[in-house]
Amino acid sequence: MIQDILSIVVALGVLITFHEFGHFFVARKCGVKVLRFSVGFGKPIYRFIGKTGTEFTLAMIPLGGYVRMLDEREGNVPDALKSQAFNNKTVWQRIAIVAAGPLANFILAVVIYALVALMGLQSLAPKVGHISPNSPISETNIKPGDELLAINGSKVSSWEDVNLVLADLIGTSGTITVRYQEEISKENESDSLTLNRWLKGQDPSNLIQEFGVMPWQPKVAPVIAQVVEKGAAEAAGFKAGDRVVAANGQPIDSWTQFVILIQNHPGSRVAVEVMRSGKSTVLNMVPSSIERGNDIVGYAGLAVVPPKLDESVLRERHFNLFESLNYGAQQTWKMTALTVSSIGKMIQGLISIDNLSGPITIAKVASASADSGLQSFLKFMAYLSVSLGVLNLLPIPMLDGGHLMFFGIEAVRRKPVSERIQSMAYRIGASLLFTLMAIAIFNDIARL
Repeated sequence: MIQDILSIVVALGVLITFHEFGHFFVARKCGVKVLRFSVGFGKPIYRFIGKTGTEFTLAMIPLGGYVRMLDEREGNVPDALKSQAFNNKTVWQRIAIVAAGPLANFILAVVIYALVALMGLQSLAPKVGHISPNSPISETNIKPGDELLAINGSKVSSWEDVNLVLADLIGTSGTITVRYQEEISKENESDSLTLNRWLKGQDPSNLIQEFGVMPWQPKVAPVIAQVVEKGAAEAAGFKAGDRVVAANGQPIDSWTQFVILIQNHPGSRVAVEVMRSGKSTVLNMVPSSIERGNDIVGYAGLAVVPPKLDESVLRERHFNLFESLNYGAQQTWKMTALTVSSIGKMIQGLISIDNLSGPITIAKVASASADSGLQSFLKFMAYLSVSLGVLNLLPIPMLDGGHLMFFGIEAVRRKPVSERIQSMAYRIGASLLFTLMAIAIFNDIARL
């Protein structure tokens, strides 16, 4: 739980600071006096006054922030400072100040993705391991061993790319083209399949699997690398270097097969035949019982010797500074388009509202990405920054997009929207936001 909290605090703290700094920086450039720059809400835990008189505050609840500017609508402003009030700036200056926050998030995403690229990218090629019958991709001639090259016109060079393309296909109807390379001939081929509102209103946990593909995996030999102390396997006499050849009389030729058998026998005796130093030995083991989701499964306490990965399925890319920035811009645009498309499909009912996530899910994903390494955590931060930028640009009063909508109308009409209409719109916007937050938190709790 501590790691969850720290991960979300670091991620949101950086993103919120950049967002608010965007507002702050452009406001100062436009001559607006900034009264307070706050990261977080609630009781301040640290504050100091800058040279220009701005109060910089770090508050207890790191789920947002704000920049408070001098504004005649919020209180009396001395005549000497009226020229520095936000409401007295031109409509284009106000638009620039409000738009600077989301823009800062997009710039930050570009920088983070560029940093990831500079570190070097390594991924697994989308080589097909299994095709599920009666699935979308089973309509094609793609076979296990073939490598996916493009889906619906979008190039894919990794399973991550495949997942993103499939996310964009949710709710889609029509003919989809898939390009692939045959394993034997090495020829590039093209085939098509038909989707009819694919996964409409569903909350899929694995898009690749729903598409009908299982990624290729190397066959893992059942050779023991490590025995966990005080575990069921140690009690049975397993040793590092043992090779499992049979269990309960069933021949074992892969580690996955052995794991499934053990998981299916919690608390029950399993007779395991192993080869040790060229001799066959039978070990009687009673797997421990552990909870996994809603099920009780068997657990032996063994680690396998990792297989050597076929280098032909590894994809490595290295970038110079210019290439990394270009990569960062492309990834940011790609994730922005996907986010906007997903919001549109959610409004149409093509994507289930169950996909909305709140702070609990964000914290868990942040923690999981931190566990997976620095690159994974940085990618998560970049995508979260894109999401924050897009959501803030939605034309909902109380959000930056709502302010931009009113300023845009003012620019066209050459006079501001009446205070009565703005006040009514803000109340409606607040109700909508609180409703969405309630749904997101409810979904978080349901996932737990």
